[in-house]
Amino acid sequence: MLVQTTRLFPLIISHHLHPSCTRSVRQTFRWSGGSIAAASRGLRSMDPGAPTTNASPTPAEFSAESTNPAATDRIGGQETTPPVGLLPGETVVREGKATILFPSANEVFYNPVQEFNRDLTCAVITEFARDLLAQRGVKVVVPGEKERVVVSLSEEANEAGIQTEEKDGVEESAVTATVGEKCEHGLRVLEGLAASGLRSVRFALEVPGLQSVTANDFSTKAAALIGRNAQYNGVSHILQASCRDASMLMYEMRGKKDRYDVIDLDPYGSPASFLDAAVQAVSEGGLLCITCTDMAVMAGNSGETCYSKYGSVSIKAKYCHEMALRIILHSVDQRAGVYQRYIQPLLSVSVDFYIRVFVRVFTGQATVKNSASKQALVYNCVGCGSFHLQRMGRRTSNGKHMKYSAATGPPTGPECEHCGQRHQLGGPIWAEPIHDLAFVQKVLSGVSGNPSRFGTSKRIEGVLSMVTEELEDAPLYYTVDSLSSTVHCNTPPLLQFRSALLHAGHRVSLSHACKNAIKTDAPPAAVWDIVRCWEQANPVKREKLSPTSPAFKILSTKPSFETSTCPQFPSGPTDSCNEVDNNLLQHFKVQGVHKVSLQF
Repeated sequence: MLVQTTRLFPLIISHHLHPSCTRSVRQTFRWSGGSIAAASRGLRSMDPGAPTTNASPTPAEFSAESTNPAATDRIGGQETTPPVGLLPGETVVREGKATILFPSANEVFYNPVQEFNRDLTCAVITEFARDLLAQRGVKVVVPGEKERVVVSLSEEANEAGIQTEEKDGVEESAVTATVGEKCEHGLRVLEGLAASGLRSVRFALEVPGLQSVTANDFSTKAAALIGRNAQYNGVSHILQASCRDASMLMYEMRGKKDRYDVIDLDPYGSPASFLDAAVQAVSEGGLLCITCTDMAVMAGNSGETCYSKYGSVSIKAKYCHEMALRIILHSVDQRAGVYQRYIQPLLSVSVDFYIRVFVRVFTGQATVKNSASKQALVYNCVGCGSFHLQRMGRRTSNGKHMKYSAATGPPTGPECEHCGQRHQLGGPIWAEPIHDLAFVQKVLSGVSGNPSRFGTSKRIEGVLSMVTEELEDAPLYYTVDSLSSTVHCNTPPLLQFRSALLHAGHRVSLSHACKNAIKTDAPPAAVWDIVRCWEQANPVKREKLSPTSPAFKILSTKPSFETSTCPQFPSGPTDSCNEVDNNLLQHFKVQGVHKVSLQF
């Protein structure tokens, strides 16, 4: 009878969540301790030696049981033989502090490659909570992290503090928020597309200062699994499962008192259909975390589809990964502007097969007027890859007032001045900085100061170190291999090419989005002058070049520098480049996806 009850348990859950039930699936799931305990007693009764009153095993108890080699086999971090307390066919996946139950069939999606994404998100939300809750008088405490000492440099603040202490007699202690505990003044978090709830469980277990976490999924099976995983990890007091359409859920929470402090959207493809609801449902100064995995669309393979989803035309170019980041930022800012809101990007990264952006959303009618001047069209030469940006609007300061007008253009002629080929028109894209370097430095300090907190800490350090070195005001980038390929010459070493730009008086940096990228404030003419200088030292057989080719046209023009003053290509990196070079090497070594050698 007990075995029969156990086999009927999935059917009972399915019936409980079926849309035809009197209770609609659109209601939020709240798993009571009694129902879970009763279900657990039924599952535990499969063990002949276990009393029927025992509760389901906790992650700690499960760890002790799984140490018995006879009871389980471990392959790739998963349990091939289910331990006691699991439904038939279920496996266990451990990531971070979470222990997640997964069905054997692909009923609920799990992607282990996204562990970096989830680790980075936990790190970003932690620093966001630290900054936001400090204004509410709450101190965030992270396990394993050294206590941060904040020193006020304001004499007035210090004097006011002394007077308050003398008046009260006793200094009032700050409220502390730790992981796994509900904070009454903490953040309200929504994961719109939660699947198994792994990300939300990790938030509840690893991010301090949370008031509530809502893990939503449209699938009834996924919502049921979220409830079980919340109970299994002991975070039901913070995490609630929800089975709703994500957009409808966010639309219903648009009220100022109902909005979420953090909204995380990580769909299987495009997040475009959720953006309008998300920019309304996030609180003032709240955080949006958005993932895009439809990189084929955003990288230029289907520009018309990109326009229909994001309001921007993508083009095939070497800088397509950074352009994809700027496209999604443009789209979010455009949706927010409809409701007199605007965005402030904190961190934008292109990693593996997806892009991830973290932005804050604010309200301000006056600031929204700046939106047009923050967007730009891209003129991209199909022959040599030179690009120019055309701002969509213009703003000029007139004393205390700001004057807005239409932008003037175009920035280039109908044909490329360097190779004579035509231009492609892409965009609009976000043309302002895509990172808040001060915030990124806080996240980097938090991760590097507590390396055991995340499994991908080294990679996070590498990526964020590269981000902190990027030029803020130089959108898009060139790649050294594409420049040399255009003129059919040998590829100059990355560091030597960068040194030449520095010696020519231009600012230059690398990019986390591409291993051979060069971001610079140098105009295209200066970049091609340096390429010509390199070609003089490594000559190309001109007789083999077609007179109509971009290479022939570019090399037919003499460098604007005299031969004696042509920027030099040193035999090795300069001392000022070493720190950035080490960050680049660490970033791409840890990625394990690209291979790069900086030895020359």
